[in-house]
Amino acid sequence: MGFTIEDMRTISEDRYKMKLIAGEGGWSNSISWLMMIEDLTIIQNFKGKELAVTTGLGFRTTASLKKLVQELSATGASGLIVNTGKYIEEIPPSVIRFCDENDLPLLTVPWEIYLADMIKDLSVQVFLQSIADEQISNAFIHAIESPQLADQYSRDLRAYFDLDGTFQIALVTSGDLDRMDTVERKRISYRMQLLLTNLTHNGHFFYYDSCFVVIMNAITEKQGEKILEPFAKRLKARMPQRKIRVGISSQVNGISNLHVAYKRALAALRMAYAGDETVMYFDRMGMYRLLYSVEDKALLKELSGDILKPLTEYDEQHHADYVETLECYLNNGGSVKAVAEEMFIHRNTILYRMANIKNLLNCSLESAEDRMRFKVACMIRKMNMDDTVL
Repeated sequence: MGFTIEDMRTISEDRYKMKLIAGEGGWSNSISWLMMIEDLTIIQNFKGKELAVTTGLGFRTTASLKKLVQELSATGASGLIVNTGKYIEEIPPSVIRFCDENDLPLLTVPWEIYLADMIKDLSVQVFLQSIADEQISNAFIHAIESPQLADQYSRDLRAYFDLDGTFQIALVTSGDLDRMDTVERKRISYRMQLLLTNLTHNGHFFYYDSCFVVIMNAITEKQGEKILEPFAKRLKARMPQRKIRVGISSQVNGISNLHVAYKRALAALRMAYAGDETVMYFDRMGMYRLLYSVEDKALLKELSGDILKPLTEYDEQHHADYVETLECYLNNGGSVKAVAEEMFIHRNTILYRMANIKNLLNCSLESAEDRMRFKVACMIRKMNMDDTVL
């Protein structure tokens, strides 16, 4: 997850007398670069995850300093370091309150600290971590694509992750990521990473095959939920113009099974699209876990089409809804009363329809095997089989 605010504090607390005075909720924000800022003009060049540093020369008033933190929050900056003691003696309470409310880390270093040395030192740390992150991303992609070559990707991951521990993957997309230019996609990536609170060195974030990939290592399912549920809610609130979808895998044991987690996350993502859901967990998909894991979509279409063909043809010719009636009948365990109540249709009409349906199918629907066969066919029919989606 890159060089984070917490990493920086660990290095700088003694060396540069750095203190975090607000925005503690953003402790896991990763830093893309450090930028000196003495007026608001430069903010138009911020792409996200920049850590701003100021002497306070251009922000001596409470209003100007508050405007600065507001602009930094809006652009997805990682945080702000204020060199206190000359232009700004103390941080105003309203600025502290804003940073706390918006999880924007606000840090201070005393005036005697030479900022040029601090920025140079921390920038080197950011650069080195960015190289390591790229190496980690490539190793994870290798583990997904070539799981049998464990020796090759394990050596790049062993120093950072528990390779024998659990792994869980979340795939995030809006369906149009591949059509964006690299700058726009990076901007979205930076903003997403800032929303992934509480995930630092036990996780990783990267872009792969039309999705942003979140990998979580050696944490419990409950801990994973506490990371991903707020993440999805923040995404929906911060990016209302985009239809964000998140597919979450079950946990697997060991790096050699990462490819399994990836496929399960992909299956969950496909079901999220089909059901117009923001978040879908593979473990909560029931029978659809199997169906969405089948890569041969043509086979599924063929299977469902052949089984339901007599009813779909009848519905087309007579503008009826026999397929829907059959599905409702199967979902309610063959209870005509329940079907009538759910579809708001008289019981006698349902009896008449079911008699016709059984005749068309040449099946009494009495055996569990027959009911399962037609239920699965109905389930497949509701799946999203659009090849343009993932």
